[in-house]
Amino acid sequence: MSICGSSAPEKKTGRKLPGRRKAGRPLDAAKRQSIVDTAAHLFFLNGYAATAIEQVAADAGVSKVTIYNQFGDKRALFAAAVTCECEKMRGHFSIDSMPHGSIGERLTAIGEAIHAFLFRPEMIQFERRIAAETEHDPTLGEAFLEAGPRRMKQGFALWLSHAAEAGDLVIADPLLAAEQFVSMCKGMGDLERRFGAATAPEHSRQRITGAVEVFIAAYGAHKDR
Repeated sequence: MSICGSSAPEKKTGRKLPGRRKAGRPLDAAKRQSIVDTAAHLFFLNGYAATAIEQVAADAGVSKVTIYNQFGDKRALFAAAVTCECEKMRGHFSIDSMPHGSIGERLTAIGEAIHAFLFRPEMIQFERRIAAETEHDPTLGEAFLEAGPRRMKQGFALWLSHAAEAGDLVIADPLLAAEQFVSMCKGMGDLERRFGAATAPEHSRQRITGAVEVFIAAYGAHKDR
């Protein structure tokens, strides 16, 4: 039987059939992405411990064996899910998608994207659960930090490096600068959200505007100071 599902026998002519091997690859990629998306949803909804591989497999429409063959174990699947989720934020740090305008306008756009990403209810809930589970399994917290926040920090630091090369900023330590900017954008709102306090949109805008002003005062090129 052929790969395409036809019951007609194939003739062994010794000639390589065009496109036969490549046809399965997009399906494999789609299947893997479906597993990761499903796992991310369940991890964010239930936390790590309460998410079973069996449930991921059932919701993704695959077998448990397929998941283990693709990822090895639950921890690796968790890392892949966190990485996939954080890639949504890293897209804002792509040089190709860098917003136009002044450095202040570009930083404001990034600050708003960071805030929208981190202050989502599902992200807040996920962080609380992972923090609680980390008390019993410290390696889980390390896996989360490595797959998510640290990758985002590196992506933003690279963006800042390119902005410095373009003459928009003067930065000696992009990693430190990335950390400082994100911390200023979150401000007290980061602590408030962890304890269920409501954050007024105008306060968030003020924090981001202030973060951009302070950041440019510290790292802006002379033309921006």
